[in-house]
Amino acid sequence: MPSAVTTESHPMEAPKQGLPVTIITGFLGSGKTTLLNHILTNQQGVKTAVLVNEFGEIGIDNELVVATDENMVELSNGCICCTINNDLVDAVYKVLEREEKLDYLVVETTGLADPLPVAMTFLGSELRDLTRLDSIITVVDAANYSLDLFNSQAALSQITYGDVILLNKADLVDETTLQELESKINDVKEGSRIIRTTNSQVPLPLILSVGLFESDQYFDSEEHEHDHHDHDDHDHSDCGHEHHDHDHSTCEHDHHDHEHHHHHSDHLENDGFISISFQSDKPFSIRKFQYFLDNQLPTNVFRAKGIMWFEESPQRHIFHLCGKRFTIDDDQWKGERKNQIVLIGQNLDQETLLNQLENCLCLPSVSKGKGFGK
Repeated sequence: MPSAVTTESHPMEAPKQGLPVTIITGFLGSGKTTLLNHILTNQQGVKTAVLVNEFGEIGIDNELVVATDENMVELSNGCICCTINNDLVDAVYKVLEREEKLDYLVVETTGLADPLPVAMTFLGSELRDLTRLDSIITVVDAANYSLDLFNSQAALSQITYGDVILLNKADLVDETTLQELESKINDVKEGSRIIRTTNSQVPLPLILSVGLFESDQYFDSEEHEHDHHDHDDHDHSDCGHEHHDHDHSTCEHDHHDHEHHHHHSDHLENDGFISISFQSDKPFSIRKFQYFLDNQLPTNVFRAKGIMWFEESPQRHIFHLCGKRFTIDDDQWKGERKNQIVLIGQNLDQETLLNQLENCLCLPSVSKGKGFGK
């Protein structure tokens, strides 16, 4: 029976599929190292691997260090830090081959680098089935970002491809300078998702998708069932509904939706960051939801995630959004169909967003598939 052979042939790969990857880019001195330390030290219950060019660049908190070898440092909170040593793909495999299940991978690019080749490593190579490019985060130094840099190709690429831009060291300049920089960034990339930060302190759910649903207990039962599901033979026709802000993006399929339910230390409440949950037992219209994403979603929504039911599709869909990039991947329903979405952002107008999502719903059509009205 060929189908039995198919499921048995990759038993080792199953738990490793779809490891979400964040690429951190930005010029030297912008605060990338501080951000990496923030990620490594503030994880609780999430095992993150951070890939860097040299350990020396990161002053890892010695109290957290459990073990070190030539290319890897293990921390007591389950995170690891690994050097790239000129070959990114090798470093990723080294991390993927570890016994402990990792939840997240963060890759730092060198200061002057264009993030596109690094992104293409995850989109276009053998890593594509094992990882999912979740986001590209660009760190900009508000205090030393000479406006001349906007003439630099690498700087333009970092902004153009950044899903979320951290305008760091925001405490060192005045409001007028921040607004001028934000408008320059928007000239390069219209509708940029910009977060002002000090010392790269950003709530991790805004840049990493792990644990986004933690406060919403209604995701528990379904998500854990979903972990062990075989996705290999799905029809990925949904790529047509993906809205990619980057023309280099291909359809990135999330081969497993591996969620954890625990409490992060980085609460969202500071600085007006909130999480909005929407749920409904009615389906969305794909056209209406697409309109919401293209025309209504405000730039202060940085991330979103959801389990989605579209009237036009029998599949269960898993939705991820970071910045403007989003992916919708298909899966099978197990149980009642429903829509559940979480949006995370800063100073959001909760009532308007919930109304707009409500307007994406449609009543199940009696005439569906009968050849009229649709």
